[in-house]
Amino acid sequence: MTTSLAVWWMEHVVGYLSVDQSGDLSFIYDGDWLDRAEARPVSQSLPLRRESFSRSECRAFFEGLLPEERQREAIAQALGISEANEFKLLAELGGDVAGAISLWPEGMAPPRPSSAHVSKPLDEDELATLIENLPKRPMLAGQEGIRLSLAGAQGKLPVVLDKEGSLALPAPGQPSTHILKPPIDRFNGTTENEAFCLSLASAMGLSTALAQLRYVREKPYLLVERYDRLETSFDVSARIHQEDFCQALGLPSSKKYAGEGGPGLRDCFNLVRRVTTRPAANVLRLLDAVIFNVLIGNCDAHGKNFSLLYRGFKTELAPLYDLLSTIQYPDLSDRFAMRVGGEVRLEDIGKRSWTVLAEVTGISEPFIRKRVQELSALAAQQNEAVAEGILRDGGKEEYLAPLTITIAHRTQSLSQRV
Repeated sequence: MTTSLAVWWMEHVVGYLSVDQSGDLSFIYDGDWLDRAEARPVSQSLPLRRESFSRSECRAFFEGLLPEERQREAIAQALGISEANEFKLLAELGGDVAGAISLWPEGMAPPRPSSAHVSKPLDEDELATLIENLPKRPMLAGQEGIRLSLAGAQGKLPVVLDKEGSLALPAPGQPSTHILKPPIDRFNGTTENEAFCLSLASAMGLSTALAQLRYVREKPYLLVERYDRLETSFDVSARIHQEDFCQALGLPSSKKYAGEGGPGLRDCFNLVRRVTTRPAANVLRLLDAVIFNVLIGNCDAHGKNFSLLYRGFKTELAPLYDLLSTIQYPDLSDRFAMRVGGEVRLEDIGKRSWTVLAEVTGISEPFIRKRVQELSALAAQQNEAVAEGILRDGGKEEYLAPLTITIAHRTQSLSQRV
């Protein structure tokens, strides 16, 4: 039985994740990695050092690479292992994860990516069947040659988009380039919703993951370009490192909500101010994200829905992702994942909220009020055009019309509460 996984950063071994007989995890950096001039930590919560990290120190980062909640339950069931056995889950799924790393049994090197080492494209029937089977077998867990993982509670799958626009499953060692997101079964129009919110943010000048609404056999899915991948001259992608805020703060995915011990906005702004290369610019980008989520009515902006991106030795706030107007769905909580301006609920945002937000973020109150006005105006200006673009891509008007009404109402409402 495997008791140690080598953690690879591209072609270098960074360290080793091990499990003892009692099931406790530990992580230690490889000595050769520590001696390299380009050595960097895998996480803000795991600084470079020669001593090993205990379970309590390393679990949050590595557990944070795995799917969550029902997705993890279904994967564990498909693999015939306990969902609490995080080491075994990483051993089964860790070939392609978020960021620059991958996990392989000690002594086994990941296949080197090359243009000759890729999977064949999926035809329409294969793609439709794959999407249909995802709820029963998330991440295609247990399928021979497939070792894929992404954090999150909703169904998704890492895939490769080739030059001809066809999708394929990553070959062993091949980095995925995109994330395929089918609709959420319990709610109508989530694909159009996320496509609209991401497109609106981009149209307003915010940095977002690029997404495209697609169809297979008349069923929609969202194809999201991975911002933690970089195309190379080999027609395959290189990995760029990233981690979400929970991982960076040493918090497990079970604590992604502020009300359950997770990060609040003060923690998030302090993190960005402390670790990014250009803190002033990145703090303002995070402020824009907070205001945008209020504008669209996204109450699910928790600690795993913000990330840090590491480009060489530069650290920045990652593009926005997982944007959804959650107020379209009455069954979803109307409570903020993190208090905004001291308020728990969207409807309670008022003029005093911006005073509190200024104190929490360390940004001047007049600037925040001005930025709320500016982003409200931009959202109102781009609202209809963005919806029309999604309609042209095949989105359904019955799902887009309520979104445009929401944006029109919320931009007017917020402008009156500044």
